[in-house]
Order: sequence, then structure tokens, then C-alpha cells
Amino acid sequence: MRMVLMGTGPFAVPSFESLRNRNAEIAAVVCRPEIQSPSAKKGPPPSPVRLWAESHGLPVHTPQSINDLGSVEWLRSLHADLFVVCDYGQILSSDCLSAARLGGINLHGSLLPRHRGAAPVQWTILSGDRYAGVTVIHMTPGLDAGPILSREETDLLPGENAQQLEARLSQIGAETTAIAIEKLTTWNPTSPSPGTLQDRSLATKAPRLSKGDGELDPSFSCRLLDRQVRGLQPWPGCFTNLECSGGTTIRLLIQRAAPIFSGSLLQNTPVGTVLYGSELKRLQLDAPDLSDVDLGIVVADGLLSLEQVQPAGKKSMSAADFARGYSKQEWMRVVCEGTAKNLLERMSQMEAHS
Repeated sequence: MRMVLMGTGPFAVPSFESLRNRNAEIAAVVCRPEIQSPSAKKGPPPSPVRLWAESHGLPVHTPQSINDLGSVEWLRSLHADLFVVCDYGQILSSDCLSAARLGGINLHGSLLPRHRGAAPVQWTILSGDRYAGVTVIHMTPGLDAGPILSREETDLLPGENAQQLEARLSQIGAETTAIAIEKLTTWNPTSPSPGTLQDRSLATKAPRLSKGDGELDPSFSCRLLDRQVRGLQPWPGCFTNLECSGGTTIRLLIQRAAPIFSGSLLQNTPVGTVLYGSELKRLQLDAPDLSDVDLGIVVADGLLSLEQVQPAGKKSMSAADFARGYSKQEWMRVVCEGTAKNLLERMSQMEAHS
């Protein structure tokens, strides 16, 4: 089968490498063009798929739009049987899909129809799903709406963040993609797709995330905030602004945290209070659950224990190192602008319907 591979990000690389190892005939590799940041002194780094393709001597093309007339005509000239799409970043039009004999398939990082959109892995964690997975669909012009050719489900592991889950799903996706392609080898394009139609009533959206979505809002539960921290790794990341007794404000990136449901222990401590040093040690005398905490933020129903953090302009460090470095501060508290409120409210709604 003669294929054109379309992908940009790291999620696509294991599946593409698997196809290469299976001696698939790869006519071309298509990536999104790298975008130059106005403030960057150097050019943007090559995408993971581009680096992979060039390392194997495969021809790489980066059209601004895969759907314009010139791109579609170029695709037709390749006489491909199938487009294999994963983590590409552009939706293929009907004209574009018709340029391959069997159309296109897409490897998606969720159990469709749940989490259609640009950030399925992140929303799997943000929504509190018990299971994660990958789905390969026979593509239509609709967003992640085509018939399902193959899918694979896996448990979401305790404490797993989006970066870890995406890496694991990318490996699972390689075999799932191969199964989907096998289903198409004997398919007659004049017949209905061999895939199973999706139940549109079960579809949910997984929209792109923004930097503001990463702001920690202590007025929400530690259960939601734990998922926010894990679901936004590595981008956009979870952060908070800490007001200090010395009159300064610290922007703190939260890289790893753990929820602690403390019951009535902290009911007289204002939400947003940062616990560390002697105040934390006093509480630990009455609460064994807090014995391993070095730095925590009081939230709506407990404590979010910070484990790995990075102050703005400094290197990543353990919570214990941060607490020692700022031990001279009499107090610290969270200053919240509420930019992640809509995200956290939607997370709560998604959890209720999972």
C-alpha cells in the first residue's frame, strides 16, 4: 500500500516508525510548517516528525494549507492509496481526502467519540476519566467524526500526567494503526466504510488550552486542582502567584503536586494560605497525613501538597528546597486572578458526565 504520512508532533512518530519497519511504501511525509516567533533570535526547531523523516531520508513537505488547490493537485500526483494522519494540526477537506484511493485514517489520542478536538490526552485527565485510549477513524471532513476502524483502551495510571500518558498512548497507537490499515486492504471504496459509526450523542469536545488555563485557583477542590496540574503538563503548565510578607510577588510554576483531603483540620485557615515551616510543623503534630508535606496551599476542601516547583527565572526544585529558600518570609498567600475559572468549572461538568 502506497501511503502519505501527515503529522507534526511527537505523538505520530511511533506509528510512522512502525509503518516504516513494516516496509510500507511511503510516498511523502507532510508536516505543518514551523512558525517563527517574533521574539526568537533563532529559527524554530524542526518538528519531531520532520526530524524523524529526514533521519530516514524520506521526502518532507510543509505546505501552508494542505487543502489549497496546489496541495491537492500535488497529492493526486503521488497516486497514494492512503493518507495516514496523526497529530498533524490541519483538518483535511473532502477534495483533499479524495486525492488518495482509500481516503485517510487518523490516529486520535482518546476513546472517541469522547474528547474530539486538539487536546484529547489533556482532557482525558482533566475530565477525571478512569480510562484512556486511542482510536483510529476513517476520516471525514468533520472534526474527529469518522467511522471507527480500531481502538485500544487502557487504565489511567495513578498520578499520571499528560506528558506521560501521551508517550504511553503513542506506543499503543502504533499497533492500533496497523490494525486499521489491515481492515482497508480489501475494502472497495464504492462500498460503505468498514468502520463503526460514532454515537454523536456521546461526543465531547477537547478544545485547545491557553496559558491562562494554568492558573491555580484555591477556591476549587484539591481533586480538581490535582487533575489541573497533571493535565497541563508540560504545556501550558500550572502556576500560581504568591504574595509574600516582604512585599514581593513570586510566580511559581507547579510541576508536581498531590491532593490531601484534610477534613476539619484546616477549616479555620483561609483558602489560599501557603503552609510551610513552623506553621506546617505545628499542624503535622495533629495530622499524620501531612507528615510528608514540605509546602502546601490550602484549597476549598483540603491541601494541595506541592512536590516539585519552579520559581520564575530559576531552576526547577523540590518543594523542600523552595520552603528552605523562602523560610524568612513570615507568610505567603495565593493571589488569584481567576483566569482558569471557566476551565475548572468545565472540568467539574465533564466529570459529572464521565
